[in-house]
Amino acid sequence: MRSSTDTCGETVDPVEIVVAHSERATLRVGDTFLKVDGDDERLRHEAELMAAAPVPTPRILWMRDHVVAMSALDGAPLGRLGEPMTASAAAWVATGTVIRILHEAPPPQRSAQQPAELTVALDDECAWLVDNGLLPAELVMHNRRVADAALRPWTPAFIHGDLQIAHVFIDDDQVTGILDWSEASAGDPLYDLAILTLGHPDRLDDLLVGYDSPVDRDVIRGWWSARSLLAARWLIEHGFDPDSPGCEFDVLRSALR
Repeated sequence: MRSSTDTCGETVDPVEIVVAHSERATLRVGDTFLKVDGDDERLRHEAELMAAAPVPTPRILWMRDHVVAMSALDGAPLGRLGEPMTASAAAWVATGTVIRILHEAPPPQRSAQQPAELTVALDDECAWLVDNGLLPAELVMHNRRVADAALRPWTPAFIHGDLQIAHVFIDDDQVTGILDWSEASAGDPLYDLAILTLGHPDRLDDLLVGYDSPVDRDVIRGWWSARSLLAARWLIEHGFDPDSPGCEFDVLRSALR
């Protein structure tokens, strides 16, 4: 990201939109990230859990109503959903090690959705996808069956809750920080591993080398299907396209192969 020159000839930092939708946005201005959230309580919760996480995170510089300023992270995201993967195997191994440290920490009080709640939500989203003609019923119902593997009791762990590859920053094959802790909670640790490898299942082996703990791969596959089914309506309503190459609908299609 390069600086530009204003009409007075002074150098100014450009504003980069990292991610934005109608509920919240993250901007980068020079060496500072600005997180703007319409829900101030959610933003303060995020700041508290980010500070409590025993892994690299941005340093909080200041907070105002609906805005928190954080130091920028060195390096670049591990990747982006729907784009070719360029990060090395070593970077994925390092990420697995960091995520295991997070999952071994005392979990926060806030709990993630439980299997019974997720079952109801999944059934609603599957019906919505089919009723609106967005995906064939056979494809939706196959993935709904795959998702059942994830809907089992789990031992709550400190999870990020939205561990997309774009939220993990890497420099020289090391994790420099993890962004966006708004969904952090006590939840299923395998959910984090599944979201991180969503759309990049070929990187699961490298991730698990670093994670170095037993993992049920059927549960990971279950979360790939569950997440893709649950997220589709939200993505569409917030201006994103789950049918872009390599994204959620492709993840659902791949479950048939």
